[in-house]
Amino acid sequence: MKIIAAVTRHNANGFCIEDLELDDPLDEEVLVRIVAVGICHTDLVAASGVLPIQAPAVFGHEGAGIVVKVGNKVTSVRPGDHVALSFHSCGQCERCAIEDPSYCHSFGLLNFTGIRQGGSNLHDANGAAVAGSFFGQSSFASHCVANQRNVVKVSKDIPLSLVAPMGCGIQTGFGGVTRALACTAGSSILILGGGAVGLAAIMGAVLCGCEQIILVEPHANRRALALELGATCVIDPYGEDTEKVVKALLPTGVNYALDTCGINAALETAYRCLAPRATFGLVGAPQDWEQKLPGSLAQMIQNGIIFKGIIEGDSDPQQSIPELISLYQEGRLPIDRLVSDFPLSQINEAVAAQHAGTCVKPVLLPN
Repeated sequence: MKIIAAVTRHNANGFCIEDLELDDPLDEEVLVRIVAVGICHTDLVAASGVLPIQAPAVFGHEGAGIVVKVGNKVTSVRPGDHVALSFHSCGQCERCAIEDPSYCHSFGLLNFTGIRQGGSNLHDANGAAVAGSFFGQSSFASHCVANQRNVVKVSKDIPLSLVAPMGCGIQTGFGGVTRALACTAGSSILILGGGAVGLAAIMGAVLCGCEQIILVEPHANRRALALELGATCVIDPYGEDTEKVVKALLPTGVNYALDTCGINAALETAYRCLAPRATFGLVGAPQDWEQKLPGSLAQMIQNGIIFKGIIEGDSDPQQSIPELISLYQEGRLPIDRLVSDFPLSQINEAVAAQHAGTCVKPVLLPN
């Protein structure tokens, strides 16, 4: 079928809107009309050429929409269902067997390479293949095909523009604090970066009962929003000494830190703010794929520091997305404060607004 998609043809040169041809779903796949799709930092990292996906390609991995057609072996959804799209997993390895799909043994292959059983299902007007299946979906488009494992049926009484970012950014930040770090009541946490992941982490820290919730973020409007969402202290890293501010509040340091930005200098500073026996969670894509951990081995041993790599907030989308929706509907997870809508045709403007800090989570509306 003919679809419209935002295509990357030259790394770091933005996106262009094109007409493409999309194949029908295979037996375990689902064709979805995309109503909304969030822009995530990982999409932009991939589009810049860091990940092993060759242009031309279609990215997008926070899709939400309505099921149009299902393959012969699909049992979880049917046409007309509202769905969220999240990361893909194999369903067969030992991690998937214990409902821990974010650490699926094939996570990198299924999500970061665009490889799909049967080959690419996207072609341009000249018949040339376009890389798709990013995170098992490639949802910067009017329609996409996903596997039933990364399709989650959701209630029809929540706007799909709010459901979309739950597929990655919101569940990563929220789950990073509530599940991966499992912050204890009365504890302290330092969060690096006030984008959607960092602000969702603040929401999670509030629900965990953290006593001190400190955000490091350069954009003033995001710092202000963080305070409204429950942060107890915000720091401008370009105008303040982060370590000095943290140590004035907590002389022995913070119990937890969560990095969402991947900036080496920020990681080094946060490491110096850790209390003995602290846990440092890492979710931000590093600026350099070979980037090393901050601090020294001797310091880590002496202080009992734990570094914890976190994928997707240790989430199983089939459980985590309904949980996030329930918390939103209860008024305990105000993700609507983060979302700004843009037409799909304005994807480059949406990316620029995100970089400028004038919006937190841009969500594209293909129709």
